[in-house]
Amino acid sequence: MPTNHESEARFREEMSASEKVFSGRLLQVFRDRVILPTGRETTREYIRHPGAAVVIPYLGNRHLMLVRQYRYPVARALLELPAGKIDAGEDPQETITRELEEETGYAARSIRYLNRFHPCVGYSNELLYLYWASDLVKGSLTPDADEIIENVPMSVEEALEMVFAGVISDAKSIIGILWADRILRDAEFRQRFEIRLAE
Repeated sequence: MPTNHESEARFREEMSASEKVFSGRLLQVFRDRVILPTGRETTREYIRHPGAAVVIPYLGNRHLMLVRQYRYPVARALLELPAGKIDAGEDPQETITRELEEETGYAARSIRYLNRFHPCVGYSNELLYLYWASDLVKGSLTPDADEIIENVPMSVEEALEMVFAGVISDAKSIIGILWADRILRDAEFRQRFEIRLAE
């Protein structure tokens, strides 16, 4: 039986040339020429992203803290879990500690790494790191100068209903809410991540 490495090799595309077509504050856009495993040559366009982190802020009593903010590309204010771009040289946990305080006004006494995932593999290499934050301490809301953010506390059940109704459409938040539901209803699963819920 072929190993994972051998299986992946059958699909590998080799870059023959690369052109950076745009470089911005956040993103870099590339157009590459690639050689397919069949020997045929084609073009791939994609975004290089520095990575980001997303957090599930647990308020206790089966409640999470979400945020509402305007997202220009979709021209809507969306309900989301707090998240942010990883700065150069920064550990993702540092990112999420900063973003949690900036976007919600809360600091967490306990932060647990859960997993990582690629939110948009068809056109970007972005990697998102998912964290659980609990034992929260209220501070002051300090969003970036170009952000208008509203805190929206809600139960996991309410958040799930909004996911299944299509009200919450942000992929990272959907993933985080599904993780939160599993964490809160499965003690054995919680133990894997050394998550303890307040009595």
